[in-house]
Amino acid sequence: MIASSQSLGDQSVKVSTTHNPLQTATGVYVTVHGHFYQPPRENPYLDAIERQPSASPFHDWNERIHYECYRPNAFARVLNERGEIVGIVNNYEYMSFNVGPTLMSWLERYDVEVYQRILEADRKSCDRLNGHGNAIAQVYNHIIMPLANTRDKYTQIRWGKEDFRSRFGRDPEGMWLAETAVDYATLEALVAEGIKFIILAPSQAQRCRTIPTEDQPVTQWHEVGGSQIDPTRPYRCYLKGFGDQGSEIREIKPDTPYIDIFFYDGPISRDMGFSDVLFNSQHLAGRIGSAVRGDHRPAQLISVATDGETFGHHKGGTEKTLAYAFTEEFPRREWTVTNFAHYLSLNSPTWEVELKPVTAWSCAHGVDRWQDDCGCGGEGGVWHQKWRRPLRQALDWLREQLIKVYEEAGRQFFRDPWGARDEYIQVIRDRSPANINRFLCRHQTRKLSAAEQIDALRLLEMQRHTLLMYTSCGWFFEEISRPEGTQILRYAARALELAGDVAGVQLEKAFIKRLTQAPSNVDFFKHGGEVYRHLVVSAQISFQQVAAQYAITSLFNNHKLERSQNNGFVPSCNIRYSSQQHVYCYTAQQLDYQLQRMGALTLAVGQLRLTSEITWESEHLVFAVLHLGGWDFHCCIQPFNGRRAYSQMKDKLFEALQQASAAQTILAMTQMFGDQSFTLQHLFAEERHRIMRLLSQETLTRLDQLYTQVYRDNYGVLMAFHRDELAVPQELQVAAEIALGNRCLNTLRSLSDTVGIQDSSNYLLELQAIATEAQHLRCRLNIPEGKQILEQLIVRSLWQLLYDTNPATVEVDVQYLERLIDTAYQLQLGWSLERAQELYFSCLHSQIVPLCIDALQAQGEDENCNQVQFGYLRPLLQLGQKLGVDVSAWLHQLA
Repeated sequence: MIASSQSLGDQSVKVSTTHNPLQTATGVYVTVHGHFYQPPRENPYLDAIERQPSASPFHDWNERIHYECYRPNAFARVLNERGEIVGIVNNYEYMSFNVGPTLMSWLERYDVEVYQRILEADRKSCDRLNGHGNAIAQVYNHIIMPLANTRDKYTQIRWGKEDFRSRFGRDPEGMWLAETAVDYATLEALVAEGIKFIILAPSQAQRCRTIPTEDQPVTQWHEVGGSQIDPTRPYRCYLKGFGDQGSEIREIKPDTPYIDIFFYDGPISRDMGFSDVLFNSQHLAGRIGSAVRGDHRPAQLISVATDGETFGHHKGGTEKTLAYAFTEEFPRREWTVTNFAHYLSLNSPTWEVELKPVTAWSCAHGVDRWQDDCGCGGEGGVWHQKWRRPLRQALDWLREQLIKVYEEAGRQFFRDPWGARDEYIQVIRDRSPANINRFLCRHQTRKLSAAEQIDALRLLEMQRHTLLMYTSCGWFFEEISRPEGTQILRYAARALELAGDVAGVQLEKAFIKRLTQAPSNVDFFKHGGEVYRHLVVSAQISFQQVAAQYAITSLFNNHKLERSQNNGFVPSCNIRYSSQQHVYCYTAQQLDYQLQRMGALTLAVGQLRLTSEITWESEHLVFAVLHLGGWDFHCCIQPFNGRRAYSQMKDKLFEALQQASAAQTILAMTQMFGDQSFTLQHLFAEERHRIMRLLSQETLTRLDQLYTQVYRDNYGVLMAFHRDELAVPQELQVAAEIALGNRCLNTLRSLSDTVGIQDSSNYLLELQAIATEAQHLRCRLNIPEGKQILEQLIVRSLWQLLYDTNPATVEVDVQYLERLIDTAYQLQLGWSLERAQELYFSCLHSQIVPLCIDALQAQGEDENCNQVQFGYLRPLLQLGQKLGVDVSAWLHQLA
């Protein structure tokens, strides 16, 4: 996947990343820009991504792409000819990049290590490139800017800037436009907000010329509308007078507003996405080199741009290509790896450009891909996109209605409602009560009551979801009922609901009526109205459903009571919790809880206060949940109506339970709560699946025991089938795989709990025996939990060895770790050494190599001391070999 790295040699153990600051632009500069972005996938009611089966075996697509792309680019390997690691490169330190704010928020929560590597990369690029970092901002949630109204344009830019500033600690110099969609009104907004440059496709330029000067006030325009613009130089786009395009003479004054534009190299960028150029560093460098102009200009920039997910997700392993190209291949050709802001600081534009009126990089019809049946994104012409315009019109209508709601209601709470919306990004970034209070104090017309604070936050959330419903992905593909289209409709539904809560305005029926004009390609749905009813309304979540989630899961979280020996009755258990628990974006404060069991029945009754951490809405609710055994639950919710009513209800329910009749108990619950009830199916998917696994555990344990017995009883028969190379009966082979997998998992769990090496060695012997047995019987051990345990064990043991080293036992400790790694390979669980390699590589250059240098410098001064030190370092270096890290140079010198 990467070019040969023989030039690194056996002596190289770390890629050099030091570059001298550059003051003037000379020679060839190279910029690779990655647009890293994922559409927001969070449930609007939970502020969390629910499981997406299509991303299996990962939880969701963010997690899958993170594993394939975002993390590998933060720890990209450079390998020698033996496949050993000679360098781990943070690609973000060398590539120009933007990461969508919604994706950055997810990274911050999911993998803070990678998140910090991205921030660190920007800091290091600033140090290397005279204060110009690799990161640029992005319009907040990837809306098509030419299709946004003026107010939304500014909010998108301001939110993008503030999100960037809060993370990277500096103002952005450039900004990525969603789909590079642009018009002159968008440029005006960018200039007004202090953005210095943008990046566009070459097809978006109309004409260019050298910038007129006093000596040459008139220069000739060159038509470049067919992607013929020279992408090796920056351009300046002047805004005043842009409506007079076509004029040969136009006065440019010193105060004429402008923005600088880089056009990426279209052919090379396409090749990166659709050919094999990324699978070899030399091929990539050769392809970039073919674009270098030989016209003796003092400096030129070869820039390419593509989706960041290309590097590892769309094209697996190509982050290695980038790492080697950045640190070896490009410098070998004396090219300077830079970013747009740095190059602009060295080479101010001498050419002017005018753009086509409305364009984007992924649509040949301007921006019709996001508003019309233009054919872009269609399944080879099989499906139409006639739904696009009605969807856009329905959302535009809703936006205008919500503007009225926001302005009328917002004036009651905010001095400047639209100014408050622009600054609401500060709350989105930090929803702590203290920060929200500071925000409200800055913007409120007067001191707001608790109810007014809730309405103020509801209005702002209504506007946030109004912006989110324009996320470009909703129109990008061929069908309205796809997950992307459904997601933006869910944002619209949440905005509708919040408008109703604040102002009592009911807009949903009129909105659905407009959606019926959006024809679906799927017969089942017919049109957007049915998509909304089936996929959006069904996904809406109420406080009662959150309370039901809490109530049912409480049976498994808080109470593990054993049945008594006589009649199975367990006395009531009252527990009052002062601490708060989180249910997604809700805080649940349990005010009372009582549980009783009678035979197979379990009844819990309680009251809790649920509070939204986003809008501060709160409800005091009462719940009763009956577990009838197995998968059968009956849960009821109602508002709290006072202590006396609650106490009487609780007494009646437990009286009904003592009759040991499920029917009587459910009848009593119906009398108290009414007909509405919740079951296991109403739980959010994550928790439902967890409870399903818990409920299945007893059955699975019995089955494991049964399969193990079948395996033991028929071991000789199995071996005979394999010895004679006969097809093994499926029933026996399955029994063997399940029995060995269960035995392996139990052993790994025991190994994880041990401390001493001697006890651990016994478990390693058992695992090696299991691996041998599985190999003889051709069994595949499919135990994902075992894979995780192994990886954690290796990293934990390695960390203890490297950072809590005992010189007296280092050789024994290394031998144990090597045995553990060998055993992991034998078990063939599909585990990964990556985290261990990253940990070792970091320690190698921060601690082990300096010790080697000290030992070599001291050689001869004290031979006995020197030999002791060598004897301590050799095992640590040999461990590097086991981990696939190139340490041959240091081992050779210590020999």
